[in-house]
Amino acid sequence: MGIIVAILIFGLIILIHELGHFSLAKFNGIRVDEFSLGLGPTIVGKHFKGTKFSLKLLPFGGACMMGEDDVDDKSAGSFNSKSVWRRMSVILAGSLFNIMLALILSTLIVGMSGVITTEVGGVTEGFSAAEEGILPGDEILRLNGRRIHMWDELSIFMMMNGSQDPVEMVLSREGERFTVTLEPRRVDGADGRFILGLSSRERIMPRGLQVVQYGAYTVRYWVNVTFDSLRLLVTGQLAFENVSSVVGIVDAVGETFEAVRPSGFRVTLLSMMGFTVLLTANLGIMNLLPLPALDGGRMVFLILEAIRGKRVAPEKEGFVHLVGLVLLLTLMVVVLFNDIARIVGRIR
Repeated sequence: MGIIVAILIFGLIILIHELGHFSLAKFNGIRVDEFSLGLGPTIVGKHFKGTKFSLKLLPFGGACMMGEDDVDDKSAGSFNSKSVWRRMSVILAGSLFNIMLALILSTLIVGMSGVITTEVGGVTEGFSAAEEGILPGDEILRLNGRRIHMWDELSIFMMMNGSQDPVEMVLSREGERFTVTLEPRRVDGADGRFILGLSSRERIMPRGLQVVQYGAYTVRYWVNVTFDSLRLLVTGQLAFENVSSVVGIVDAVGETFEAVRPSGFRVTLLSMMGFTVLLTANLGIMNLLPLPALDGGRMVFLILEAIRGKRVAPEKEGFVHLVGLVLLLTLMVVVLFNDIARIVGRIR
């Protein structure tokens, strides 16, 4: 059952992404030849108002075929007959719809389960926070210059930014701001974690527009996590083995579903919605990276066209995207085999 739920979540995210391209294409009067969910052979397909809507065999991926690679097609309604700005809006729409989905789901999650703010609930003696005079009720505003709004941002910061490095923290107490520098110290015990000596208050339930506000903060949190993870991966601080393919993601979602299902429908629903927020925000950002074969790679060529006033030679652009696609597929295969080996090893 967990695997089925994971596939449905992944399918929803892909559907929303392709729906973004489809909606802006139609808005800009661009012909869409095929709108498909899945990859491989077509299971069922139906033509409607000039577009073939298809469901394909493999439940991963999707496509909105607009003839964008048909560089010689300048007929009315073709992708390449439209202005560069209209084409940009179509390419960006997929990721924008993913972020919108993340915002909607995050808002629902906050409305259903509340949020843990950055107000300090407790200070542990013997650690840096107590020595620097932080008190319960103080509100944490910034960590090393980054504005934060939720306690999760402090937790992930400690995980991803060098647990032993000093932390500059800006706080507010009764409307007055002050800055301290905290030194993480090791906790006694087997896990060997480094902490600042701070604990949070209980979860609160925002009201009115605050629900949307904290929903937006949650999306921003996952966007920052995505960029921070990429930074750690590029700098070698995050092992390549931690990168997951579609198979690994589906496996992780399935495992989480089976783990939380005994806790009841509400907890399971919130958990799956949270996973969906993580994945859709991740897809939205990753797709905009300026790499060939991704939406971000296409945006690079459209930006160059806007600056130069003419297109980059189609054969050159096509070659770059082809090389990028080959490299991307190679990377996906390597990550896929890593995930399969990890899953098989766990089963054994």
